[in-house]
Amino acid sequence: MTSASDFPDDVVRLRQAKGMPFMFKSTSTSLILLGILAVIVGIIAIAWPGVTILALVILFAIYAFMAAGLQGARAFSSRNAGPVFGHLLLGLIDLAAGVVALVWPGPTAYVLVIIVAAWALVGGFAEIFAGFQSRETAGTRAMFIIAGLVSVAFGVVLFARPNVGAVTLALLFGLYSMIYGFSQITAGVQARQLGKTVQSLSPLHKAA
Repeated sequence: MTSASDFPDDVVRLRQAKGMPFMFKSTSTSLILLGILAVIVGIIAIAWPGVTILALVILFAIYAFMAAGLQGARAFSSRNAGPVFGHLLLGLIDLAAGVVALVWPGPTAYVLVIIVAAWALVGGFAEIFAGFQSRETAGTRAMFIIAGLVSVAFGVVLFARPNVGAVTLALLFGLYSMIYGFSQITAGVQARQLGKTVQSLSPLHKAA
């Protein structure tokens, strides 16, 4: 006979909620989509020859709006108040940054650097906070915290060098987006694998 003590604590705790396979699938899908989006934006930013400030503003705004939508999807797929609040906060930060970048009159490289740096710092700290508050597994929380630290580091670098030009900003933003994207894809894959593990253990739990 199999008892609850035979399973890892994370798995036992997660199995106690209803609809876990669906929640894991929804969360992992949004994470993977966010990661793919970030990687694509990063590649475009790095590969774009002679990128202009206006092009960077549009690219950043598109990324921020799509990220906000995916964060909202993650929030409403969660069954716990903590993750809902964290993802909604991140979505609002993305949305606000995109709007500010678009509506700012006569954007310059300096202004865009400050907007992106502030977005990265605030979003990074929010993601770190959400990682500590989240009821996800330890591995997924660690990926959230790592992504938050990457964002904070990116923001600090930009604030330390606010006079970078459009090409340098595109390179830094591209590298950041790719690193952040791969971390989100990794977290999504981990969440999907855990969801399959929980689903496969359900018959054993019923048999016990």
